[in-house]
Amino acid sequence: MDTYADDLAELFQKLDLKNAVMIGHSTGGGEVARFIGRHGTKHVSKVVLMGAVPPIMVKTKANPGGLPIEVFDGLRRAYLADRSQFFLNVASGPFFGFNRSGAKASQGLIQSWWMQGMMSGHKNAYDCIKAFSETDFTEDLKKFDVPTLIIHGDDDQIVPIGASAKLSAKLVKKATLKIYPGGSHSLGDTSKEQLNKELLEFIKS
Repeated sequence: MDTYADDLAELFQKLDLKNAVMIGHSTGGGEVARFIGRHGTKHVSKVVLMGAVPPIMVKTKANPGGLPIEVFDGLRRAYLADRSQFFLNVASGPFFGFNRSGAKASQGLIQSWWMQGMMSGHKNAYDCIKAFSETDFTEDLKKFDVPTLIIHGDDDQIVPIGASAKLSAKLVKKATLKIYPGGSHSLGDTSKEQLNKELLEFIKS
């Protein structure tokens, strides 16, 4: 996560970005949090964390509501056993919520997500599981000092809301928490009209 954040900071500097609105989804939410933790908000005006992994996903003594490490060990085993099928299974099921009763699956979305997964580096994607699940962003969140919107689906099967958004909303000063009833992990695809509307309202406010 330090590498993600530092690479992003280098890009901010190169492009001379100012008053940026940072929107981080899932692991990207962790990247945004670590960016602010390490580099501050001098170039940032607002932040959105969406289906984001902070403060920490894995269960620890300090985070008893997190997911057991065995969950992530299982992801690693499945990934190593059949990387292609792993990406297909995640996209066909929990990522978009297509495994829920009455859900209308989009084969295009499934194939797109599978393709993006297969384009990633093999070791990079494997190592990412540890990065997004075991990194503790608690202290990073405490350094947020700009308006922050936290958006999360209450049926997020990838990043359960109870140990993520609801905790982050308590750690970030004056954060606004918006919960999407029945919302999946990928709100940008499954709730895009509502999401786009609320993002624009937040950016313009």
